[in-house]
Amino acid sequence: MSRTVVLAAAISLALAACSGKDAPTVNTTGQTTADADQASSTNPLLVASTLPYGAPDFSKIKDSDFAPALEEGMKQHLAEIDAIANQAEAPTFDNTLVAMEKAGRPLHRVINIFFALTGANTNDTLQKVEEEMAPKLAAHSDAIYLNSKLFQRIQTLHEQRDSLNLDAESARLLDYTYNDFVHAGAKLSDADKAQLKELNKEESTLSTQFTNTLLAATKDGALVVGDKARLAGLSDAEMAAAQAAAKERKLDGKYVIALQNTTQQPDLQNLTDRDTREQLFKASWDRAEQGNDDDTRKTVARLAQLRAQRAKLLGFPSYAAWKLDDQMAKTPETAEQFMEKLVPAAVARAGAEAKDIQDVIDKEQAAAGKPGFKLQAWDWNLYAEKVRKAKYDLDESQIRPYFELDNVLQNGVFYAANQLYGLTFKERKDIPVYQPDVRVFEVFDKDGTSMALFYTDYFKRDNKGGGAWMSNFVDQSKLLGTKPVIYNVANFTKPAEGQPALLSFDDVTTMFHEFGHALHGIFADQQYPTLSGTATARDFVEFPSQFNEHWASDPKVFAHYAKHYQTGEAMPAELVEKIKKAASFNQGYAMSELISAALLDMQWHMLPADAPLQDVDGFESEALKKAGFNMAAVPPRYRTSYFQHIWGNGYAAGYYAYLWTQMLDADAYQWFVEHGGLTRENGQIFRDKILSRGNTVELAKLYRDFRGKDPSIEPMLKDRGLK
Repeated sequence: MSRTVVLAAAISLALAACSGKDAPTVNTTGQTTADADQASSTNPLLVASTLPYGAPDFSKIKDSDFAPALEEGMKQHLAEIDAIANQAEAPTFDNTLVAMEKAGRPLHRVINIFFALTGANTNDTLQKVEEEMAPKLAAHSDAIYLNSKLFQRIQTLHEQRDSLNLDAESARLLDYTYNDFVHAGAKLSDADKAQLKELNKEESTLSTQFTNTLLAATKDGALVVGDKARLAGLSDAEMAAAQAAAKERKLDGKYVIALQNTTQQPDLQNLTDRDTREQLFKASWDRAEQGNDDDTRKTVARLAQLRAQRAKLLGFPSYAAWKLDDQMAKTPETAEQFMEKLVPAAVARAGAEAKDIQDVIDKEQAAAGKPGFKLQAWDWNLYAEKVRKAKYDLDESQIRPYFELDNVLQNGVFYAANQLYGLTFKERKDIPVYQPDVRVFEVFDKDGTSMALFYTDYFKRDNKGGGAWMSNFVDQSKLLGTKPVIYNVANFTKPAEGQPALLSFDDVTTMFHEFGHALHGIFADQQYPTLSGTATARDFVEFPSQFNEHWASDPKVFAHYAKHYQTGEAMPAELVEKIKKAASFNQGYAMSELISAALLDMQWHMLPADAPLQDVDGFESEALKKAGFNMAAVPPRYRTSYFQHIWGNGYAAGYYAYLWTQMLDADAYQWFVEHGGLTRENGQIFRDKILSRGNTVELAKLYRDFRGKDPSIEPMLKDRGLK
């Protein structure tokens, strides 16, 4: 997931779309104010970092710096915007659009650092600041987007567009900015603008509350076990990690299995005690539905209602219609029709997989002289693994020793980037980090030129949001003279001290996925920060990341990193062959849980403005039935009450993007297959035509210019084993 995403929607609207993500600190006269000078002298967030690439100096930043820095940053930014809007000179591209791109540098710096920490390393202080600042940042966004004088200048330039003699990127910036302002309500009446401001303020507040409540619910929902026998099936390393997790919580003598963000939990694949599996699954399923302070359902219901009301005010029948208006899919109907094409094959495949699993359960229970039981969601992963062993003679425990984290990173992820794009990496120990597990690498281009910094933060913590994501500390811009400073975050289980971090192949794929986002940011080559790197539509931004997953299983790359952590020996050829044969295993389940979550998201955001507050559980049940998903053993990847993507991370009415971009990535990979696979020449073409282009070209055209045609769904269906 790309977090240009870490910023909540209202915040990112103000700070990324209209004013550039990393602009100079001066006002239009070129002089900083006395207040800014005074604040900057005591607050490290309000001055440019002296570290390489302008990387954040975490050795100087304190939690108490953020609130005053955000306040001062907003104050300076609005002063700059007001100066642009109120200047006497007639609007020109330079004195309006370029000036907006340069405005607000201190605020952008603070925002990038603040939301990195609230996502990956939060605490009570930061959460309090986040909740206090959410409505203020929403109001800040509105003060820009709903500024009539500012919009009049933009509209005048847009009307003069054809006579301005702009280069292609500048013309794209003008079109993008104009459409973005209209989309945000710039053409509304004053009365409607006032109403919109109130809706935006409440939505941003509730979205932040949802995120913080869910983090607490996920922590509190962890399974605590006192009897080691209940964890039968876990490896010694997994048992030690559960014991270490309990010790961190001061639960000596117990074991803790912390929850990840998805419905299914990794340990369900190995736990042999059925009661323990059920308890772990239900801890995940009900984490935010306990009827206590961690319950998110009231917040979710109100968020859905607010969004529908905002869409109506902006002239759209639903929030989904408003949200997709500037995406590749354009309409929710198009997105739904695309997903509906996948449902029959996915459900049929999942049904066949369920039958295979039930057969194994029945045979096992009969052989043991025990009564049978019907397959449930908490049984799926354990027995699917047994089916995989039976069908392909493949055991997950055989695989993990060949996927040690650092080796996968250095000899897999980085190696593939070298083979395709000529990149090299050098670890930097001299740059401060925000948490001891974080590492920093300098990235060098094919000619040896330094081009970026890349941070990794891979291990799960109780104060870290679930899932995996990428974002920037510093955004690339030729206008501002900035190079990218990028980070990847994940939630892999941290091993006990002295033990290796051994990954599943799904974890390996996640590393390649998030680094695909990183490449999209590293190769950014834009003049304007608004159009730089991953600042694209949701249903395009997951394309480079999902495409990069293919190199995890490329024979040349795989052979380079799949080596035993103790002996250094390559994975045996017969085991490699088993992995290849099992590549499409369980894809009916995987696609069904993903499609059902995406359709659930779309149903929530197609509610009309006059719909009453929904009963969350009832709505979810009906939405899944309507979508054609009636298998209790195949739950959605995210339940409504813990669907962080759509209630807190900017993917509202956009979770379908993961499926849409699977179509793009599989079709693009087919181009590589047709042109010789992993070669430097092919990598350069992909870099030049996709990865380095940011949002400088209409995205459907950008893809056609690379592929020579519109994307086909056929490679995706074959890749996922559905055809």
